[in-house]
Amino acid sequence: MRVLGIGETNDLAAMYLALQEHGHEVKVYIRDEACHDVYAGLLQRVPDWSAELGWLRAAGSGESLVLFESATQGPLQDALRAEGFRVVGGSTLGDRLEADRSFGQEVLRAAGLPVARCTRFASYAEGIAHIERAPARLVLKFNGAGSERTRNYVGQAPDGSDVAALLQGYAHHAAARDANPGADPHATLDTTTAHEVDYVLMDHLEGVEVGVGAYFNGEQFMQPVCMDFEHKRFFPGDLGELTGEMGTIVTYRGGERLFRAALAPLAPVLRDGGYCGYINVNLIANEEGLWPLEFTSRFGYPGFAICGALHTDPWDMVLRRLAYSDRTPPAERLNFGTRGGFAAGVVLTVPPFPYRQGYAELSKGTPILLGPGMTDAQRTDIAWGEVALEEGGQLVASGACGYLGVALGRGDAISTANDAAVALARQVLVPNLRYRTDIGERLLAGEWARLQRLGWIESPGTHLA
Repeated sequence: MRVLGIGETNDLAAMYLALQEHGHEVKVYIRDEACHDVYAGLLQRVPDWSAELGWLRAAGSGESLVLFESATQGPLQDALRAEGFRVVGGSTLGDRLEADRSFGQEVLRAAGLPVARCTRFASYAEGIAHIERAPARLVLKFNGAGSERTRNYVGQAPDGSDVAALLQGYAHHAAARDANPGADPHATLDTTTAHEVDYVLMDHLEGVEVGVGAYFNGEQFMQPVCMDFEHKRFFPGDLGELTGEMGTIVTYRGGERLFRAALAPLAPVLRDGGYCGYINVNLIANEEGLWPLEFTSRFGYPGFAICGALHTDPWDMVLRRLAYSDRTPPAERLNFGTRGGFAAGVVLTVPPFPYRQGYAELSKGTPILLGPGMTDAQRTDIAWGEVALEEGGQLVASGACGYLGVALGRGDAISTANDAAVALARQVLVPNLRYRTDIGERLLAGEWARLQRLGWIESPGTHLA
């Protein structure tokens, strides 16, 4: 099979490498120049994706596909499908579901789910005025699939005063950049102006945060479905920045009722929108119901790697069944093999992650060594991220911010999966390496039991400790 990957920063590099190691031909287009060296020496990077379409066509009766990483190029995906290319990733609809949070909430409301109050704003002043009129504990989230996650904020003050103060601070910074953009050496990293912003304020919801995801082949959802528990903050104990994801617990067992409530009703919408790929809905479950927060309309990173740790069918088989469902026997096209139990992923970073500023001086090019006690099996359980292979075989930090990869662990219990991932992380020898050691502790402390009491987990006998 010939595979052309198209993305911003080469987030799916570990998947591409797995495909290549299974004998497939892989080429990757990386839009962000700062990430052109990600997997240098390991994968073939191409400067122009459009110049490779003939290479895909030349596969003839063989199989080829285009694999998109981000939820920012849906129209291009739709156009390539219209030209006859097999495309996995998302669609224009998928982009809007993720990037336009208000739209995503309306789609979920139409599917029968209750939604929290969510108001969209186009200026900082509008949001501040809204809080003054209707004080409440709020969550600030910027729209756009490429928005900086560290700028989002989960409010703590019951009257929203902390969110209002943050918006005021953002407004001051944006006004200063507008007045004198040359004074800020990092102004190009954030082009927000004081008058041109796009964000929502959502009522804060108390409960258990849980995600449910599945692969959609353009017509139907594949099985089994995935249930995940993300840990988004930088430090153990859920302290620090909202990084996007610092670690996650995943299982392919027990999420069927969540799927029926939150994802299954969306099949007609996804079908009409030409969607093909993985899609996830993040939710809050409490005694009042199941409340959707946001979509991930693409392969998540590191989510794809953590899910892959439980796959018994390789990625090429999963992708074939997504892109070539019409060539797959009916008995097989909607299923793929997975293990029971849990997988844990622990994200490995070096300074200045989660920011870009100063990476070249602090960590880029740092050699990455593996402990002498690491086994061959453990080596395959590291999904590398921003790395490159130098001549002579030395692995080094590459890319834009210091996201080295994710250490994976599996187990029949949440605790043993996390213990395996942490044990593996300790075998990665890099100066100033940072990672969380507490992935899954919230579940063990009561969240899993609460989901069971609420009736959302269908496998009450699953082991936890």
